[in-house]
Amino acid sequence: MKRNERELLELFQQLDETRQAGLIDYALFLVERADGAGEREVALPLDIPRPENESVVKAIKRLRSQYPMLEAGKLLNDTSNQMTRHMIHGVPAHEVIDELEQLFRNHYDAFVQRFHARD
Repeated sequence: MKRNERELLELFQQLDETRQAGLIDYALFLVERADGAGEREVALPLDIPRPENESVVKAIKRLRSQYPMLEAGKLLNDTSNQMTRHMIHGVPAHEVIDELEQLFRNHYDAFVQRFHARD
């Protein structure tokens, strides 16, 4: 086993199941992107249903897994603001999660526009 493979496996084993799935999804996204260099298609969000009574933290994890093509750093400020609305200002979780879903969708739409602008 090569050094990079060993490092990747060690990192993978340190992640929880949800993040392992996200890493696999992201790896598949990168492979698809590399294979389709001539015929580029934008990656679609994964179909991960929203569970009932989901917490805001779990919703953020789900949405990050659902949209592996988005850079977490670009979402950090907005997701932090939504978490603050819930934790400090008492906005109900379902309202904050609705906003988070729209936020991720907006970032995805912008990602798609940037993707097509490169063509």
